[in-house]
Amino acid sequence: QVQLVESGGGLVQAGGSLRLSCVASGRTFSRYAMGWFRQAPGKEREFVAAISWIGGTTYYADSVKGRFNISRDNGKNTVYLQMNSLKPEDTADYYCAAGTTAAQVRDALAPVYWGQGTQVTVSS
Repeated sequence: QVQLVESGGGLVQAGGSLRLSCVASGRTFSRYAMGWFRQAPGKEREFVAAISWIGGTTYYADSVKGRFNISRDNGKNTVYLQMNSLKPEDTADYYCAAGTTAAQVRDALAPVYWGQGTQVTVSS
């Protein structure tokens, strides 16, 4: 099993940027595909981005393509989500996820491990 801890959330004005981090511990981080999901108040959790264990494959939700970038540093057991040109509709709790393949994480197919989340608020 892998434990995930997110950080980097906060309050930012529309058009601004934030970088989320997710540090993993437990089983070998580099063997896991990683991803980010988000959940806005009153809405279901939705996929944001995913990256394969070696970093060669990435997926993005249409709503964040061209604005968000997912990357990983296996030496630091960390996955990042660089968020640029933020919009009020990006406001949500952001969750880190780990799974076997990037596609599996993207589709939230079990087994997927989850972090506790970090809050992002974008003001207009």
